[in-house]
Amino acid sequence: MTSASPSAAKRTVRVDLGDRSYDILIGPGLIATAAGEIAARLKGRRMAVITDEHVAPLYLEPLMASLKAKEIEAVSLVLPAGERTKSFEHLIPVCDTILGARIERNDAVIALGGGVIGDLTGFAAGIARRGSRFIQIPTSLLAQVDSSVGGKTGINSPHGKNLIGVFHQPDLVLADTDVLDTLSPREFRAGYAEVAKYGLIDKPDFFAWLEKNWQAVFAGGEARIEAIAISCQAKADVVAADERENGLRALLNLGHTFGHALEAATQYDGSRLVHGEGVAIGMVLAHQFSARMNLASPDDATRVEAHLKAVGLPTRMNDIPGALPPAEKLMDAIAQDKKVKGGKLTFILTRGIGQSFVANDVPANEVLRFLEEKHPG
Repeated sequence: MTSASPSAAKRTVRVDLGDRSYDILIGPGLIATAAGEIAARLKGRRMAVITDEHVAPLYLEPLMASLKAKEIEAVSLVLPAGERTKSFEHLIPVCDTILGARIERNDAVIALGGGVIGDLTGFAAGIARRGSRFIQIPTSLLAQVDSSVGGKTGINSPHGKNLIGVFHQPDLVLADTDVLDTLSPREFRAGYAEVAKYGLIDKPDFFAWLEKNWQAVFAGGEARIEAIAISCQAKADVVAADERENGLRALLNLGHTFGHALEAATQYDGSRLVHGEGVAIGMVLAHQFSARMNLASPDDATRVEAHLKAVGLPTRMNDIPGALPPAEKLMDAIAQDKKVKGGKLTFILTRGIGQSFVANDVPANEVLRFLEEKHPG
């Protein structure tokens, strides 16, 4: 993937939440100028930067230099990389770092990393001193278009993914598109699954645009910035309308109920399956299940699978390396999912491309039968 053009225009997306509104800045070179953007919005002079061992060698020094140039005192903590870092074990040192840095009301905690670091750091910021200011600097495509926006934070449990957490909105999101050039092709593809999701939820024209322009998005430049900005605007609109996921926001979970179950089934082993790959398979399954329930045409499921497969994403359970637990165990993970209400299964299903909806009281026996048919075993 090539670097974004230096002349590529920066974009600003506003998340409208009244007095808690904040900006998402999208474009090249934002880490180097981060302190200026932060200082323009916050009066604090202390920051705690949380990152991981993959991101730190690349971006921690320029971020710390930017903060120092604006006379902002900053401490940093470097954690292991990977989904397993989203745990109580690593939450404790993050909280200790925040408290040790004496972060006060106008100071901030900065998450420099992908979705794991953002979710973990946001959770720590949400509970340390009963709530600290929080800045997201997402370094993966997935984090830039999804997890860094909207205030969902948390850690995983043996019972399932993201089951422990709080809603805690950031004060600023800096999506530096240059950093995406250092992602592996697999990581970029995983993030792209979340980009495609926005088209499949309620933007059929965007999905059609992606089908024609995905190679330009992968290459970088204006197409990439455009795709990220559209994705962020889509999420910002949903969050502004339904911050706490009482209705509309649940649509953002398209593909996630199946995907989270598959992640749990692989014990969050990133060598087998990463989040965006689980979402890709989950979105195909959601469209196939919708067709099975006579809600949508099988042609839509075929089209979704064809596009995700074309970009190199897994689309079936048998694309996951290694053995999976039986369908009954996958059902256990689905039943533990946060999108269960009153013991009834809730899925995001679809009536066609860009026509997703919240389906309550989905028959568990139909889901189990469907999983048994799709299971590679």
